[in-house]
Amino acid sequence: MQTLDLAWADGSTTAIPLDALRRACPCVTCQGGHEHMGSLPERDIFLIPSLMFWNEVKVEPVGGYGLRFTWDDGHDTGIYTWRRLRAIHDLMQEG
Repeated sequence: MQTLDLAWADGSTTAIPLDALRRACPCVTCQGGHEHMGSLPERDIFLIPSLMFWNEVKVEPVGGYGLRFTWDDGHDTGIYTWRRLRAIHDLMQEG
């Protein structure tokens, strides 16, 4: 499984499936409008087996507040803030 592996300052680690990250893109287009921005995806999205294999994913920092992904399907408008990535980590730990 392809994952984004993160190590947090508190010592915890996260392995977020790339396919789930793509499906949970926070951009306005993927979220269906500004009124849906900021909400977290359902936890189940991170439990679904990966549906895609990503041949090339570019990850770059955006200031000091997050990461931008350029997916090999050409999509690159979602910025995943560190706060959002940590919330996804916490969401994945529930259960």
